[in-house]
Parts: sequence; structure tokens; C-alpha cells
Amino acid sequence: MTLIGKVVGPSRKQEPTIPGSSRKQEPTVLGPSRDQESTLPGPSRKQDLTVQGYSEELNPTIPKPLREQELIVPGPSRDQELTIPGPSRDQELPVQGPSREQERTVKSKIVIIQICQIQLFYHAIEDRQKLAGRTIFITGASRGIGKAIALKAAQDGANIVIAAKTAEPHPKLPGTIYSAAKEVEEAGGKCLPCVVDIRNEQQVIDAVQKAVSKFGGIDILVNNASAISLTGTLQTDMKRYDLMHNINTRGTFLVYVQCRLWSKVCLPYLQQSNHAHILNLSPPLNMNPFWFKNHVAYTMAKYGMSMCVLGMAEEFKDSNIAVNALWPKTAIHTAAIEMLSGPEAGDISRKPEIIADAAYAILIKEPRTLTGKFLVDEDVLRDEGIQDLSQYAVNPANADNLMMDFFLDAPDVASSHSNIKRPGGGTKIAKMFDVIQNNLNPELVAKTNASFLFVVKGDEEGTWFVDLKSGKGSAGKGKPPSGPDATLTMNEKDLFDMFTGKLKPAGAFMTGKLKISGDLQKALKLEKLMGMLKSKL
Repeated sequence: MTLIGKVVGPSRKQEPTIPGSSRKQEPTVLGPSRDQESTLPGPSRKQDLTVQGYSEELNPTIPKPLREQELIVPGPSRDQELTIPGPSRDQELPVQGPSREQERTVKSKIVIIQICQIQLFYHAIEDRQKLAGRTIFITGASRGIGKAIALKAAQDGANIVIAAKTAEPHPKLPGTIYSAAKEVEEAGGKCLPCVVDIRNEQQVIDAVQKAVSKFGGIDILVNNASAISLTGTLQTDMKRYDLMHNINTRGTFLVYVQCRLWSKVCLPYLQQSNHAHILNLSPPLNMNPFWFKNHVAYTMAKYGMSMCVLGMAEEFKDSNIAVNALWPKTAIHTAAIEMLSGPEAGDISRKPEIIADAAYAILIKEPRTLTGKFLVDEDVLRDEGIQDLSQYAVNPANADNLMMDFFLDAPDVASSHSNIKRPGGGTKIAKMFDVIQNNLNPELVAKTNASFLFVVKGDEEGTWFVDLKSGKGSAGKGKPPSGPDATLTMNEKDLFDMFTGKLKPAGAFMTGKLKISGDLQKALKLEKLMGMLKSKL
């Protein structure tokens, strides 16, 4: 068999004579010119030329001749032939690798594979770090929801501007802008803490300028700072009214304007950013009168933030700036909810991380695809494929009995797990207030410092009171001696359910079973008293 290979040396016309061989062979040799003949020494008997260097089995001395085999070898010409012995019959032995075309094909495939691997690697990085390098300006981020959003974005390597008032530790509230900044950096982000009262225009301006100077611009604004006072019209003085409107509505508008327009410093950055978002922590615009009548001043202030979303999303949609609102479905365990419901608020609340995860899902989207929307946290997460929300409950065992947040029309959130039996007969409310009277104490009075009037509807219609303002407190039929701070109106069944733990005051109020006039915040403090009496009724 004839072997075709590339050789260096004589051309095809050169036929060297090999002693001991009965035929002419064409070896690969170095040195002679193209017209020279070369005589090569060889074995004493008829043998084929052994090409050394390719196999340990091939050597100059072979006991018996082997059949001719084809061998592909490198050389100057593809038409040169070389006959060598091989290890088996009619077997082709490749030497020195593939041809040039094969090499080019293999190299091309390797390059394509490497490119695909690199692309997959960077896509994986992008999936994990979609906010990397983005600058996010968050108001009220020293604690609670604002800080949770900051920490979530920091895990991507985002730049966080914490704009909040608390520079020194607060006697009752956790965290400062500096402690929050430390947590952000430990989570993987960069942070700029700024002392900002968003009612103060100059402080807002300074914070925006510092952010642009440090990070080169602002991509995302989260308006989280808010003030709350759940008081009726007659109980809301103008100081409280101004506080809520200056922080909620005016503050949102001011920060947005400064981030967008101040001295034309931020406007170019927002317009040049390919990922500009505004996210307000504000509710859907629910025009149900129920959400106005008990706290009209607060509702006006929060709806002002929502109206900014409605108007600005339309005004700036051509600038590729998304403007959306996010609101929790249930109470979120923050300082505000503890103020309303006491330390037991955790049992009826979710953790701030549910808002942070929902905000993240919104902020990583292409701005043009999502703007002008009023979004609810659990709806956002379910759209992202997260169906089990119990992980967000402060107390997972109570995940099905959470208090619904304001401004969302929701079904009854009363607990269905209580097996407490009611007293028999037609005097159950009277007996209940006897038990309440016997369990009051000075410590409870000191913690509550409020009096309550209960207007009961139904078979035992009448008025009852609990006075927790002096001594060890008192309870009974009629009106409180010092006058009520809050008046609660409900039917006898719901009142009994509320005191026996089957219906939470906040849940009853949110679903319309409980009507409250006067100081709503003090009324919701009743939850502590009810928790204490639950096992005794």
C-alpha cells in the first residue's frame, strides 16, 4: 500500500537505492538538492524503511518485513509518497496531527465553545448583579423598609445613597445613617450616608450634588420616607397635618424635582441613564370613602405621593424614566407598626424583606416596559414565580392571620384557629367586662395611658368603658370617668371575638367591623390588653 505524505527533501523523481531491498522506495531525506540521488544504508534483508520517532515498535532492525501501509506525514508536497512498515495490516497511522483544514476546523470549534462559555459566564454574572454599578438614592433608609431595599441592592454591588435624618442614635428607634451605611458596604455595595430632612430643600440639594460627585449620577430614586398619624379631622392639629404633607407629598415632589432638575446637574444623568427608575412607597388610589373617614389627613398625604406616580409617569415616559408605586398587602414589621399595635405587632406582620424583594424585581426591569403602575408586593413576587410567602412572615406559624395594610379592600383577616368558648347566657359582655376589671393593674395603666368607650350593637346594646389613665385602672358599664380618648363601635359578637383573640383590633378596623373615632393610634393599643386577657375569657 502506498503512503502519501509531506516530506522535506527530494522530489518525486528522486528514487534512492536502498541496499537489501528488492524494490525502490521513496524515503524522506534532508540535504540533497532536487536532482540528486541519495543512497541510504538499510537492513541486510528485504525490508521496508523504518521511520523512527513515531512509534516504539518501529526501529532499524525488524525480524521480518511488514506490509506497506499508508502514513500521513508533514512535508513540502502533498504528492510525495513514503512507504513504511506499520503495526497491522491495511491500517493507516496518522502522524503529526490533522491537516491544515482540519486544524482550522478544530480551532474554530474551540473558539466558538470558548466564546459561548464566556457569554454564559457573563450572563450568569448579569443575572446575579443586575444593579451592579447603579446609583440608588433612597430616602428614609436608616432603618425599616428603606434599609431593606438598600441591602438587597447592595448584594448586586450597587451604589447606595442613604438620605435620612438620624445621624445620632435615637432613644427608641434603631439605627443611624452610618450604621446602615456599614451594613450596605458589608453586603457588597458602596454607600454615601447623607443627613437629610426631606422637608429641607437645601439638604436635599446638597445630598443630590454629593451623590453625583461621588458616583457620577443617579439611576434610581426610591421615595420611602413617610410620616403617619391615624387621627380624625378634629384630632389632627396643623402641626401634624403639615408634618405628614411636608414629608409625604412635598418631600416626594421635592426630591424628585431636585434629582431631575436641580441646576441641570442631575437631568443629563437621568436622561443618559439606560435604567432610570422612580419608585414611591405609596398605595393605589382607592376612592372608597372608608379609607378617608377615620384619617383623612394621612390619606391625603399618602395619596399625594401616589398622584406623583400617576402624573409623572405620563409626563416623563418619553425620557425612558419609569415611575411606579409599590405598597404592601399586609402590615410590615417596622417602628411605625409597633407604634400602632405594640410589640406584639410581629405576630400580624411580614418582614421588610418582602418589600425589598418586590422592589428589586421592579427596579431590574427595562424602564419602558413597566411605568405608571400601582403594584402590590405579593402580586409582584407571585409574578416572579414565588408562591410560598410564609417565609416573609415574622411568625411563620401565623402566616395566614396577618393584618391587611391600609388602602386595600381585603377580606376578613380574623384568626380561625382560636377554640375559646364564649360564656353562655345573655350577659356575656357584662361578664367579659367583669373579667377585664379583675385583671387591670398599674403597669398596664402606665403603658397605655388612655381611656376607651365601647358602643355595643346587638342583643346587649349599650356602652361600656375601659379606663387606663390612673390607679390600677377600671372597666364597666357606662362612660369612662375621664372621658374617652377613642370610641369603638361594633356588634357584640365582634367585640367578644376581639377580646378573646379571634379578631385583631387592627384587622377588625381594616375590614370595617370596627369603627373608631378619636385617637386611632391609642385605640390600637388595646391589642396588648386583649392579648393579656385572651387566656382568661
